This record gives sequence, C-alpha cells and structure tokens, in this order.
Amino acid sequence: MSSLYFRQLLAGRDFAVNDPKARGMGNFVYLIGDREKGECIVVDAAWDIAGILAIAHADNMKVVGALATHYHPDHVGGHIFGIDIEGLSELVAQNPCPVHAHRLEKDGIMAVTHLSSSDIIGHDSGDIVKAGDVEIELLHTPGHTPGSLCFRLKKALVSGDTLFLNGCGRVDLPGGNVEEMYRTIHERFNTIGNDTIVYPGHNYGGESDNMSHIRHENPVFQRLDLKSFKRLFS
Repeated sequence: MSSLYFRQLLAGRDFAVNDPKARGMGNFVYLIGDREKGECIVVDAAWDIAGILAIAHADNMKVVGALATHYHPDHVGGHIFGIDIEGLSELVAQNPCPVHAHRLEKDGIMAVTHLSSSDIIGHDSGDIVKAGDVEIELLHTPGHTPGSLCFRLKKALVSGDTLFLNGCGRVDLPGGNVEEMYRTIHERFNTIGNDTIVYPGHNYGGESDNMSHIRHENPVFQRLDLKSFKRLFS
C-alpha cells in the first residue's frame, strides 16, 4: 500500500463551511505527504487555517510546511475585493513551519501576508520539497504571475491558477504576462505526460482531469500561435 497522502479540499465545502465568500471563490487547498511518517505539506493555505489544520490532524498528519502557487490573497491570505482572508501568517502563527515559494514570488507573498523574509524559502524551478519521504517537484510556470508554480507529484500536477480544466489563469492582473502564459502552455507543459492528472487551484468546471483530455478540450491548447492565443484574452 502506498504511503502517499493526498487530499483535495474545497473552500466552502470541506473547510470555511459557513463562509459564503469562500464558497463563491471555489479555492482548492491540498494536503500532500507521507502517511507512514505522518507528515504533510499544505498547498495554498487560505480562508480557514484552523479548519484545514483540523482535517490534517484528524488524519493523524502533522503539517510540516506550506507551498504557495502564487501570491494572490485567495491563495495565501491577505485583502482582496474588500475581503480579509486568513492565510499563511495565521498558519505560521498556529503551526510554525516554513513557507516554500518561487524566489520571484517571495516579495509578493511578503507584501500581502506581512510574513518576514525568514519565513519564506525562495526556490527555483526543479527544486524538490519533501514531506516525509514524499518528494514534490516545483515547476516554474509564469504567466498568471511572475513566480507562479505548479507542483508535480509522480503522475499528478497541482496547477494552481496556471491551468484550469477549461482555461488558464488571468493575465491582466499585476504581474500577468500573456506571452509567458503562452510559453508555459505550449513549451513548459511539454514535460507533462498525457496520463498526468491535473488538480487545479479553483473549482472552475471540475476537480481534476487527465492531461490528455485537457489538451484535447481546453481552448488554451488549441491556439497554437501567439497571435491567436492572445485573442483568448481580448
């Protein structure tokens, strides 16, 4: 039996259950770790830190670190759209642990969460973060933000706001770049096998799907040249 521990949690359903704003945003949070060692890492901890920690503890798992796909407050905490959102600062206070993010995203996370530089470990693409003996590969996938990350775990990809099942992240917010998103979709994702299961950052059209189906159905993969890709965002 595999020792891999993997849980996909939906805001408003599995945690923050009495928060209509969390339900409306539809964020996914992930717990990934090693069942035998009882250690896990939380991906994009936001909205209800006590609730997320309670789920891990009920599974006899200790949260030993946090991974951030990008710095937007609905994924790391902070203030957005007139909403104050719990996030990494509350996690570090309640459950002291390091936060892992791409080095280009570190300043953005500090700005919205008010964590200190010493709280956050800045990474490069290809770095490995471990929970017990489970290895999580960090893949730099800019476009939505300069330091956006996806996390590869054997035949699974936690894609944050870089890739949804039927679209991709916005490129019109601060730090967004349509040309970088095009390169991510059509070049950087070339290393992702068709049998990989994609787990996105929001419940926009579903919870997961295999990369083969996404490549066939998702319109961002059908726009093969940059000019036509840009028209998706016009």
